[in-house]
Amino acid sequence: MAPKAITSPVPDSLYPTLSVLTLAIGLVLTASFFIYEATTSRKTRSLAQELTTGAVASVFLGFGSLFLLIACGVYV
Repeated sequence: MAPKAITSPVPDSLYPTLSVLTLAIGLVLTASFFIYEATTSRKTRSLAQELTTGAVASVFLGFGSLFLLIACGVYV
């Protein structure tokens, strides 16, 4: 029995679209994080909201960077 080739669960043609989409979402979340930090006083800030927004933005920026690298032909 011949081994089966490993294939991506995402079609190659969607990498540029996924890259733009996830990077845009990550940048919007990063901007909202900075706006929250700049406009909220220290006494009314929520650590949970800061950590959640930062973590979600980080995940989207990470996947966006990954898809961008793959779309450009840098296989990581």
